[in-house]
Amino acid sequence: MKRKKINIYLLSGILSSALLVGGFGISQSYDISQSLNNAIATQDKHDNSSKPKRKLSRAERDKAFQRFLHAVNIVENSYVNDIDANEIINKAISGLLSNLDAHSAYLQKKDYEDLRTKTSGSFSGIGITVGMKDGALTVIAPLDDTPAKKAGLKSGDIILKIDDKPTLDMKIDQAVSLMKGKRGTKVTLTIIRSDESKPLVFEIKRDEVKIRSTLVSHIEETNYAYLRVASFDQNVTQEARKGLKQLGKIDGIVLDLRSNPGGLLDQAINLAGLFLENKMIVREKGKTENTELRSNINADFKDIPLVVLVNGGSASASEIVAGALQDYKRAIVVGETTFGKGSVQKIFQFDNKGEEALKLTVAKYYLPTGRSIQAVGITPDIVVAEGEVPLGSQNQLEFKEADLKRHLKNEFLNETKEINKEVKKDSEKNITQSMIVKDIQLKSAIDILKAWAIIHK
Repeated sequence: MKRKKINIYLLSGILSSALLVGGFGISQSYDISQSLNNAIATQDKHDNSSKPKRKLSRAERDKAFQRFLHAVNIVENSYVNDIDANEIINKAISGLLSNLDAHSAYLQKKDYEDLRTKTSGSFSGIGITVGMKDGALTVIAPLDDTPAKKAGLKSGDIILKIDDKPTLDMKIDQAVSLMKGKRGTKVTLTIIRSDESKPLVFEIKRDEVKIRSTLVSHIEETNYAYLRVASFDQNVTQEARKGLKQLGKIDGIVLDLRSNPGGLLDQAINLAGLFLENKMIVREKGKTENTELRSNINADFKDIPLVVLVNGGSASASEIVAGALQDYKRAIVVGETTFGKGSVQKIFQFDNKGEEALKLTVAKYYLPTGRSIQAVGITPDIVVAEGEVPLGSQNQLEFKEADLKRHLKNEFLNETKEINKEVKKDSEKNITQSMIVKDIQLKSAIDILKAWAIIHK
């Protein structure tokens, strides 16, 4: 990927503002490049249907700036509390960025330091990503093994209050600041959840949040791999490739992107490149951005059957990966509709000392077929709500052939037991059957891989 002129290139809230406190086979059934061209042409026609705004003349620009300076003077001289011009300008810049969209923001010194600290993969907080959805401060996803996850926060939860402060009209950065704090201190969140009749209150103790972005495991009693990507940090692709290769020959992969709020764009492209060889993964389109980002020419796992798990907490970079794999018919996508963040933010240093920055939305992205997921998300090929696998009544009387008094013996029974004993592996490194029965989405993914193997034979 070409090096950008700016310092940090982020795609999602996970590293920018919110880290707190599918069919199988690689063959295509249609000309996807033609679909892309048609879709983009249609989009361009739609975008240009309204007349572009006329550029202001030099005199008109000067007049606009004079109006702004006049407003600054009035506030400085007449506001009830003392406030100097520098503070007024800071507030004005902050207001300018936050009124553009939900993801643009003015990062003053402390906020910018926090951003750079979070990219290291360790920080103190409660471990959730948040965003604005329909005007409400919403949990995009709780991160794995964090105080927020352990407390029971879920994707889609609306934060009504932080401690005693209502979040109505609260800026995201302000909410982030309120939820951050020293390790061991507590924060109380009042939550509205769609399936609950009254608000829920969570008192959460802040802790050191260490992000384990990538986990590769063997799925017990199968020859399948489980690849969990919790967020896209700088080591995701390297760790995923290494972990999968260490498992040796595998017959299928479950890629779990549930509650993954995104992260670094290049890692999303590279992860997709493990399964898609030399393909356009996403197209950026903005005032200054109009580029196609492609996967590598060598895809290590291009022919292995693949199922991708997503949910409402899968956002941004994880939506790009799932969407590209779905568009190329490379994977079956299973789970629930994703978050729907289809915009790209970049970080622009704003002062000579490099202590302040502007986080600005510079483009929208489009998937290989030309579709945008902004505010729509990725619809799974197979919709499966979260929950446990229904196992029937524990008290149900079961009567089988083996219970009959004079049932015929299975001459292969002892041999089968020995074979099973030999293939048993270290359960600590496995996704066990007890884990699978607690996760119907994961079981559905495994069942799809099993069905694929049967059909392929």
